[in-house]
Amino acid sequence: MGTTTFCEAPLLTAPGLVMTPRPATEQLVAAAAERIRGCGSCVADVGTGSGAIALGLAQQVPDVEIWASDTSPAAVALAARNALRLGLSDRVHVRRGDLLEPLPGEFDLIVANLPYLPESARLGHPELAAEPDEAIFAPGDGLGPYRRLLASAGERLLPGGAVLIQFHRRVLVAEREELAAFQARLAA
Repeated sequence: MGTTTFCEAPLLTAPGLVMTPRPATEQLVAAAAERIRGCGSCVADVGTGSGAIALGLAQQVPDVEIWASDTSPAAVALAARNALRLGLSDRVHVRRGDLLEPLPGEFDLIVANLPYLPESARLGHPELAAEPDEAIFAPGDGLGPYRRLLASAGERLLPGGAVLIQFHRRVLVAEREELAAFQARLAA
């Protein structure tokens, strides 16, 4: 067990089991917070890992409720523990499962920092060697997790909702009405 600071909050980490949050991901939290501040929103954080995005957002937006998911049992346990330690477990609910599948209801916003590097890129990223492969690399061209998320997001987003993803240290936004075009751009 280790610790790191993310969005000015101390988070427990589990090196080698759960990806350690990176400072670049704070941009995703800031963009999401700006979009929903003061709206009493419901947000899904898909691929939550340590819970960094969900918890950072919950700290910045007091009236938000967040449902977070991850396929990793270690990540779910760590995110729940971090939520409890920060006193946010009443608004940050962590569930184990694939993408949106374990999460109830509809959302104003879906945020995600999913694996997107192809498995063939492992050797080109020695700085990621201590991180769990499944948090970084995906089969084929690596974009399968994002494609699956975008394919299912439209039916889970409320009118006016959007998906915000982190992709190569940038935050990309797709409004509900733009999901098909955004998914086509990822396929290109």
